[in-house]
Amino acid sequence: MDANPKSANSFPKDADVPTSPLVQRTFGQPTFHTDADVCALAFTTDGTLCSIDEAGILIHWTPDGGVKKRCFTSDLETLWAFSADATLLASGNDDVLLWDTADGQLLARISQPKWVTALAFSPDGQTLATGHDDGSVRFFDVRSHRLIGDVPAHTRAISALAFNAEGSRIATAGECCTIRTWDTVTHKQVQEYASHTDRIPALAWHPDGTVFVSAGWDTSARVWKPDVSIDPVMLLNSHSEQVHAATFSPDGTLLATADSDYAIHLWSSQTTAKVRHVLRGHSDDIRCLAFNPEGTRLASAGADRVIHLWDTATGQLVAGPNPIGKHALAFSDGGTPVLVSTGGASVTVWNVQTRETIAPTGAIAARAVACSENGHWLAVSGTDQFIHVYDRTQHAAPAKLLEATKPPIGHLAFSADGNTLAMTSQSDGLVWLWNPATTSGNPELILIEAADNCTLEGLAFHPNNTWVAVGGVDVMSTGDRDGAVCVWDSTTKQRVLTFDTGVYDLAFDPKGRYLAGAGVSEAVYLWDMEKQEEAYALEGHLGRVNCVAFSRDGSYLLSGGDDGTVRVGDLLSGRLVVACEFDTGIQGLAFNTDGSMLYTANSNTTCFELNWQAMLEE
Repeated sequence: MDANPKSANSFPKDADVPTSPLVQRTFGQPTFHTDADVCALAFTTDGTLCSIDEAGILIHWTPDGGVKKRCFTSDLETLWAFSADATLLASGNDDVLLWDTADGQLLARISQPKWVTALAFSPDGQTLATGHDDGSVRFFDVRSHRLIGDVPAHTRAISALAFNAEGSRIATAGECCTIRTWDTVTHKQVQEYASHTDRIPALAWHPDGTVFVSAGWDTSARVWKPDVSIDPVMLLNSHSEQVHAATFSPDGTLLATADSDYAIHLWSSQTTAKVRHVLRGHSDDIRCLAFNPEGTRLASAGADRVIHLWDTATGQLVAGPNPIGKHALAFSDGGTPVLVSTGGASVTVWNVQTRETIAPTGAIAARAVACSENGHWLAVSGTDQFIHVYDRTQHAAPAKLLEATKPPIGHLAFSADGNTLAMTSQSDGLVWLWNPATTSGNPELILIEAADNCTLEGLAFHPNNTWVAVGGVDVMSTGDRDGAVCVWDSTTKQRVLTFDTGVYDLAFDPKGRYLAGAGVSEAVYLWDMEKQEEAYALEGHLGRVNCVAFSRDGSYLLSGGDDGTVRVGDLLSGRLVVACEFDTGIQGLAFNTDGSMLYTANSNTTCFELNWQAMLEE
């Protein structure tokens, strides 16, 4: 895994970085995580969730997001659709394939004259409709695989298909932005609807058949009453981006629509445009939605390769990765070594020696964690305005709550001596400094506009215990910059210096000579604190850089990113020493106390334990 850099200050982008065998132990299980973009979701009649991804991996999931069964089907198809009861799966490209979802076995291959662009099963699973790039829609008997109908539905390719609950009608959408309904027995056109101004990727019928909904790239979902009007009876215009998916709950009381702003709108009434919840947590396009048979759970998935399971009554995440921030972790060696993670829906604390979870696992939804170097304190923040501070020397002691003014709390960091805890306030750009032992509950200092009018993405204490670095992104690009890093002196309450560089994470080296930042430009930046200038920028990551860290002896600078690599550079020269690739994105890094082990916070919710010396010897 060694690679020679193109220059002293560059991580080579074309470096050969094979998968690393250096993972000694894994903490946790990948929760609702897939290895490719999710193409379709469906619940079985017993409530089991099934998914199929672009790699052709069919997974049956346990309720908490573990893998119950995993089958490989085919990675050659571009379209996938489950039957209503999830017993059958259809895939298509230039042919249509039928699969048994129980074991992933191929049941039939049906040749097609034209490229397949859409698929849909009738509610009883007896008929399969296929849309094609020439605008035609074909109907097949699922048992005999016999063609039972072929209609020239549109002048351009079919973008979406949907049967009504009785199976008596089918709605079709074409790339010409029109919708038509058809009698599924006679295959005669019933009506045409024209209102959308951009592509229509999804259609969904209400269970009673009185209305259907179309999702459009024109940022709206439209409600139609097929026997009443050819014009939409309601425009659901609360989306700010293209709408990609739509589905009704089995009882018809809820409608879910998803957009390219990575938001799901859960409507309690589609005819009055009443939104019950807006669900956020995905980091990329949401391509598929599915309600469980009772309508109490909504599953969502797509291009971020993560399935989220939501409570439809409260709008809360039931299972899946943490929806409120990137995966953060911290190591503490206070008596019992522990690893603390925010990868799941709530905080998880592992005993490093036994890998068993211990308190306060599951106590709160976790956004950020921090442990003091002396092992005395553990701090956890969630979705509210409170920091939960645990005294690890008193195992039975309840959490102490430190209250800020506005939620949510973004990031946490302890000073090296453990006497100061810093937190960022995401909503107002403030940094609060506390004494974790305080009984008054009042902060010792509040820094206003801590990152020079930027979002607060990174936070780190200098080893001198008084300087604190804060960095973030300038979303308004003020002064043609992408962000800023500001270093403050907590004793004088003055800003020491500012670097006009946007970052997602920050770290000081053990001696305090250097400050590193995970740059928004997919580069790692190193600043010389004595010279108050940039030392160099390290390129090479092929995606967002999420985290930076220094080895315990200060000789090496590490970075982790969405490209699944941990890159290690020689601190003084910037030369790439090693680059290790993993099968998941890296969102956090932490060393144990003696620096012999490196821990990674992974995007699939797990944590890896890596032997640091073995990494260097590679």
